[in-house]
Amino acid sequence: MAAHSTDRRATPRPGDPALGSPRRPTPEAELAEALRTGPFSAALRAALAARGLALHRVQHRLAQRGIRVGVTSLSYWQRGVRRPERPESLRAVTALEEVLELPPHALTRLIGPRATSDRPPARPYRTLLEPAAALESLLASLAAPADGGLHTVIHYEHVHIGACRELTARDSHHVVRAHRDGVDRYLAIHHGDPGCDTERVRVRGLGNCRVGRIRRHGASGVIVVELLFDGRLRAGETAVLGYRFEDGTGAPSHEYVRGFTYGGGQYVLQVGFDRAALPVHCRRFARPTATAPREAVADLTLNAHGSVHLVEQQIRPGVLGITWEWD
Repeated sequence: MAAHSTDRRATPRPGDPALGSPRRPTPEAELAEALRTGPFSAALRAALAARGLALHRVQHRLAQRGIRVGVTSLSYWQRGVRRPERPESLRAVTALEEVLELPPHALTRLIGPRATSDRPPARPYRTLLEPAAALESLLASLAAPADGGLHTVIHYEHVHIGACRELTARDSHHVVRAHRDGVDRYLAIHHGDPGCDTERVRVRGLGNCRVGRIRRHGASGVIVVELLFDGRLRAGETAVLGYRFEDGTGAPSHEYVRGFTYGGGQYVLQVGFDRAALPVHCRRFARPTATAPREAVADLTLNAHGSVHLVEQQIRPGVLGITWEWD
């Protein structure tokens, strides 16, 4: 009897080279995700890609149903430049669901309740920082758009207070989402304590960004920095970035505040003190504007590592901060 052997092949395990690179999601999978999470522009782009339809073909099929909409309007909708709002535009979106073979209300529901989450209510920069004129001048010199194009998803910030009670540095790890197409930068703002020498403040990109132009206003202690992405974000896309301001040039620090032009994300602020200079009392607070009285004041307990923190699960436009008292 002839002997024979069985060819046993090892089952590939995660990380095994035999598995190859992770597969890119199929157009249908990307469409399902976009319809679930929005925004409207991303869902429309995904539907067009999944069906393989050019805009002029979509326009023709809409016309066959008695709906007249221009190719330019369709392009604006899928790029997030404009949103269908007029009654005839909303009728066109309903017809689009049929043309693109989508479930009823798959697109129209993203125009209504989710419209506010795509582009949260905004508060002007000038209401968040007391030297408003200086800030607006620096932003104008960078040709900054009025809305910035980004809002916070998650932001973790760690402020370091040195042995001489000065703000030595602050690190930010930030997840942002674009609410319009074409965003290629984040503008980071630093407001030093009294006596801050803006020329000596340094900025570092810690991850997924590089430092671009820097604008300084010595009299007010305000610095605005471009943090550049590798490419342009589309509406609904996110970016993760890290950056650091190194200061240490100002007078003893008594508080740290962060202004938010948009609401809707999460924010964590940790302030760490040198063991040689610990405060005697710490509190968290909020303000609707930079000059308004403090609200929602609450005591914070300094932990054994010499730090305090606050966690805000749902940011509202305005100012959040921590204040402390020295002995």
